[in-house]
Amino acid sequence: MDDLVVIGAGPYGLSIAAHAAAAGLDVRLLGRAMASWRDHMPDGMYLKSEPWSSNLSAPDGRHTLADYCATVGMTAEHGTPLPIGTFSAYGMWFARQAAPEVEEVTVLEVTPQGEGFRVRTAEGPPLLARTVALAVGVMPFVRHPEALRELAPAHYSHSSGHRDLSGFAGRDVAVLGAGQAALETAALLAEQGARPTLVARRTRLNWNTVPQPLDRSPLRALRDPHSGLGTGWRSWVWSELPGAVRRLPAPTRERIAATALGPAGAWWLRERFERRVPVLLGHRLHRAEAAGERIRLGLTTGAGEPVVLDTAHVIAATGFLPELDRLELLDAGLRAALETVGESRAPELSAGFESSWPGLFFAGLLTAPSFGPSMRFVHGAGFTAGRLVRGVRKRLGARGPRPGAPGVARQGRAATPGHVPGVPPGHPKTYLR
Repeated sequence: MDDLVVIGAGPYGLSIAAHAAAAGLDVRLLGRAMASWRDHMPDGMYLKSEPWSSNLSAPDGRHTLADYCATVGMTAEHGTPLPIGTFSAYGMWFARQAAPEVEEVTVLEVTPQGEGFRVRTAEGPPLLARTVALAVGVMPFVRHPEALRELAPAHYSHSSGHRDLSGFAGRDVAVLGAGQAALETAALLAEQGARPTLVARRTRLNWNTVPQPLDRSPLRALRDPHSGLGTGWRSWVWSELPGAVRRLPAPTRERIAATALGPAGAWWLRERFERRVPVLLGHRLHRAEAAGERIRLGLTTGAGEPVVLDTAHVIAATGFLPELDRLELLDAGLRAALETVGESRAPELSAGFESSWPGLFFAGLLTAPSFGPSMRFVHGAGFTAGRLVRGVRKRLGARGPRPGAPGVARQGRAATPGHVPGVPPGHPKTYLR
């Protein structure tokens, strides 16, 4: 039985596995390395965050984005956008240098078994784990407007569903949303010969300003401190004090997770977007219907006036919804038993990222209602990895030593499957504080 199985091999999963291996845990890392970045972002996209705040986390502080860039003869500079392809390559390099071997398997189900878990995959025999960390990224939580669900799947898609936008050349495309994904998708569509129109409920688009230089006067740095999530004291709090956010009342955390760092476009995208993409601002989508091979979107202005937009395809850049119910690989009974944050469907977590089900840990988007908006960004991996692994070690210590524990990471070994009971009645709900 493994000490820890990490499910997901993006920035969070890779960072957690690197810390776990360095701590001497018997850890398995399951998934496709950097899958969301490699498979679900169009060619030509850039990283919105600054390079110095986009590091994966290794326990010795090494294997940074700057370290990778030095190996390939390039420099990642503050104020210069970094191609997504470069960041993906960095993640792959980190996986080779700092993390245990990534086992590229598809996880089908995580089920309680005894005091641990049974992890069933599509490729081989089940694994048995004393603890599990779910770092599944954002793809299980894709959000589409309800109005689109009456359309055939060929008529609409999510912005995360496209690796190549060139197939839309010569076609009308409605892009829904007002954040970076919507704005950059629309700009890329226009640049590849499509005819995009941006549709947004907001009455104005927000654009980030050009970042201030890193070297500034002490007074200016005090007034507007840099942080991994931007400039200013509010961004600094979300970036540097996730543990303090967790101590706030649940309704406050829910509100922060839902509203902090709202939709905005990167400063370097604005000119590309504004000169190529027409916009319909202050328009709400309330109906979508097929008309032959076209789609008619029923929109309503802020004044209540009806508008019909005729298009060939709809791309919803409408974000992701962090709800446990969408995490279908997790046993349904276990999901239903978990304590949640206030009225949300996100798990309530301990300071060590452990859920109310002992031994089950979460990382990434689902943890934002507990720890704040930094968990929606790569920058949050640094805070998460070390604390989660400390939580795992504390949980393993509470269960007693594992017989024959070697104290080193192992890869490529399958556990012997066993009987899988249902969710134990009255299973204890405890937190590691």
